[in-house]
Amino acid sequence: MQSNPNIDYKQRYEQAEQTIGQLKHELAVLKKMIFGSRHEKFISNDVPPQQLSLDIQPEQTLASSVITAQRITYTRSRVNTEPPSHPGRNKLPDHLRREEIIIEPAHIPPGSKKIGQLETEVLEYKAAELYVKKYIRYKYLAPESDATASNIITAPLPNMPLPKCIAGSSLLAQMIIDKFVDHLPLHRQMQRFERAGVKFPYSTLTDWVSAAANLITPLYESLVSHVLSVDYIQCDETPMPVLDKDKKGKTHRGFFWAYQDSINKLVVFDYQEGRNKEGPAKMLATYKGTIQTDGYLVYDTIAEGSGITLIHCMAHARRYFIDALDHDRNRAEHALQQIQLLYEIEQHCTSQQFDYNARKDYRLKKAVPVLSALGIWMTEQYAQVLPKSPIGQALAYSIKRWAKLSLYARTGNLLPDNNLIENSIRPIALGRKNHLFAGSHEAAKRSAMLYSLLGTCKMHRINPIEWLADVLAIVAEYPVNKIKDLLPHNWKPTQN
Repeated sequence: MQSNPNIDYKQRYEQAEQTIGQLKHELAVLKKMIFGSRHEKFISNDVPPQQLSLDIQPEQTLASSVITAQRITYTRSRVNTEPPSHPGRNKLPDHLRREEIIIEPAHIPPGSKKIGQLETEVLEYKAAELYVKKYIRYKYLAPESDATASNIITAPLPNMPLPKCIAGSSLLAQMIIDKFVDHLPLHRQMQRFERAGVKFPYSTLTDWVSAAANLITPLYESLVSHVLSVDYIQCDETPMPVLDKDKKGKTHRGFFWAYQDSINKLVVFDYQEGRNKEGPAKMLATYKGTIQTDGYLVYDTIAEGSGITLIHCMAHARRYFIDALDHDRNRAEHALQQIQLLYEIEQHCTSQQFDYNARKDYRLKKAVPVLSALGIWMTEQYAQVLPKSPIGQALAYSIKRWAKLSLYARTGNLLPDNNLIENSIRPIALGRKNHLFAGSHEAAKRSAMLYSLLGTCKMHRINPIEWLADVLAIVAEYPVNKIKDLLPHNWKPTQN
């Protein structure tokens, strides 16, 4: 049997090797996503280990010889091996209510004199309490001689968040915080209410939450307007399964699109049924400024011809090189070392508390040369690697976007990556694991609104339950032209 001369077995073997290597890399990435650590810490092999190492090379040892002998003297000192005394427990916060319990000895001999006291504090917990607030309004009958008054006089009720609803502002706020901050689904809250002896239908709880969300819609609209008025925002998106009546037995894959003003710590989520460009194009239709995104091409098409400056996220480029370490460690490690230098420059600017002008000058001096050299190096290396290999894909991703990845270094206010907006998205991922899906597209829109306002609370370190309970109590009667005063970053408590 003669072999076919037209078949290039060497070429087929190389293609098979390349395919096997690619599949192994994809399998390793999938295993890391499922079972491995999610951190992206990088430690270069060029850094010598600091522990259990004398930093002595073998050739140095062989070449060593004794030239002179010298008498060595030393002083022996005793090392204290006694364990250090425990500093004691941290003091419990002063703002907590104290309940004092006096404990007297069982027997006090006559004539004993009190010389002091010992105090021990124990932290206890009292479960949240459902209680009834009863408003009593006395009725008065006006005298017939008083013609200016009606016959019966009563005081008006205070403003209620939801008319004809038995739930007060604090209960509504607690339900919302439990679901959207602590990720406790409503059906579990219903079970907790039952343990307290109060039974609510599930539909009642959902109606309360949706009505409360509708009540604060003006705040969300004000927050959106504020975020889109700044000259630099970060953008990202995350999926959200949604029940759809047209898809029986399945959920619809919707998306929360995030827009964050990371400088002023404001975030907005907008729910859209798809991941196409219609949603963000509508949101950014009148926006003029800089947006920072990952490599998703939708943002490129939106930015073209719209007056929007598009920059990309260095952390996303870095992840490709992290994934390529096992495939081509030398090239991947070099890229990661240079990117690490860029972050050390940022850390120095932050530690020195540089303003925008000083940060820009320092970046131009230190970061721009690193970025320029790294861009040239990547272009040279890409010609020497297989395009479909992990290192080839890492290089191609960065080379294609290098101008947009480097643009931040010529400014003082732009950030090198999108990590801050990804931190804001994490609560949505946690909620998705607990309550699995939104009940409808309308429910998903309300969820986006609540995640926006509560996420802004988190960034400003505002207690969300205090903010929401206060706002729900007053927002119905609050002047519309002053509604921005109730946004988390502007809010001042009105209730005692």
